[in-house]
Amino acid sequence: MSRAFVREAEGGEAFEDLPDRQISPHSNLVTSAGLAHMDEEIARLRENLAQAQARDDRAEVSRASRDLRYWTHRRATAEVVPDPVDHSHVRFGSTVTFRREDGREQSYRIVGEDEAEPTAGTISYVSPLAQALMGKEVGDVAILGHGEAEIVAIR
Repeated sequence: MSRAFVREAEGGEAFEDLPDRQISPHSNLVTSAGLAHMDEEIARLRENLAQAQARDDRAEVSRASRDLRYWTHRRATAEVVPDPVDHSHVRFGSTVTFRREDGREQSYRIVGEDEAEPTAGTISYVSPLAQALMGKEVGDVAILGHGEAEIVAIR
């Protein structure tokens, strides 16, 4: 390992400075729930950082500091998009249900990048799936990968 990335602590043990987390080049659109999650994450990380500093746990200080920088930046650049009141078209914040060619129905809510969790039913607005659904109406067909899906509900 290159010694350029390792610092010697006072006790002689080595630890690495972690590189900053990558920041997306896309607009930092979030739902109100996403903004609340950011606030909770920042509070949790501040507490973790304080505890790590008290224990003199340099590895945890490095990790918590890196994550706190990321979430603080994301919070500062967040653009809250109100939940849609018009459900005639798929847009940011919409929950859209579609039926695939094989008859399976799937529903996803379109949210910000940091709050997306497909297994929990949320996808990022910059994802290919969300991009294929944006602007569609109930009854429209979207091209999803190698197949098609019909929009059956928007809420």
